[in-house]
Amino acid sequence: MWKSPEDAAGRELILASNSPRRRELLAGAGYAFRVIPPDPAAEDGLCSGEPPVRTVVRLARQKAENVAKKVGSGLILGCDTIVVCGGQLLGKPADRDHARRILQLLRGQRHEVISGLCLWDYPHGIAEVRAAVSVLQMHDITDDAIDEYLATGLWEGKAGAFGYQDRLDWLTLIEGSESNVVGLPMELLAEMLARHGVIPGASPG
Repeated sequence: MWKSPEDAAGRELILASNSPRRRELLAGAGYAFRVIPPDPAAEDGLCSGEPPVRTVVRLARQKAENVAKKVGSGLILGCDTIVVCGGQLLGKPADRDHARRILQLLRGQRHEVISGLCLWDYPHGIAEVRAAVSVLQMHDITDDAIDEYLATGLWEGKAGAFGYQDRLDWLTLIEGSESNVVGLPMELLAEMLARHGVIPGASPG
């Protein structure tokens, strides 16, 4: 059954993520939390033909469930982000060559950044899953500009092989949440956490 804010209040918020950007966003918003990364196997699972929103919420739940079973109890937050361009799902690049191919595909194109969230009051409540969509336009950048960015190494570990927080002048946010593009849609997450009685600046217990 769904837990009321009074039932969930006081439970420790646990971020099930390896992403330093998600940690920074959550901490910057004033939330008290602990980080427990999911196992590497829980990070994988792109399925051909699966709708993008279904993919991200499934992977977010997969990560939350993995960490929930480790800790046994808590308010577990799982997250996943992908980039979609022309019907193709683009996750994190495997290597520099893969990153180059992704950026060459994205240049000059409008694309979506989709994040899935799973907030699970484990083991007492149900897992709430939600998704946020932002739309970006990448300018028609040159191969030299791509190589210059790749040389920084900032593309590593980022869906779509780029970081919006890197303040690249060849990316424009058209629609949606800026924090979603970084990896954690804070507006949506704040709504979800508030329903569990979790507010910025409050300590559990």
